[in-house]
Amino acid sequence: MSDSRANRKIMQGKVVSDKMDKTIVVEVTRRYLHSVYKKYITRSQRYKAHDETNEGGTGDFVEIVESRPLSRDKRWRLRRVVQKAL
Repeated sequence: MSDSRANRKIMQGKVVSDKMDKTIVVEVTRRYLHSVYKKYITRSQRYKAHDETNEGGTGDFVEIVESRPLSRDKRWRLRRVVQKAL
């Protein structure tokens, strides 16, 4: 039997909103090579993450980790702030 906490997804992104209480919106950007055209494509996706201490601010670069569903939209939580915004 494996530990479910060992294989949780971890992503890094930029906080684009911190207006909600204990919730931040993190935009994760990824680049991938198109299989036919061989050009790099940039795609971004927004995730709502739980921030218990309200430490993540707009513009911060953060790391989020997968968790159990906390509300209708929140399935991630803040792991750490990688770099504070200036």
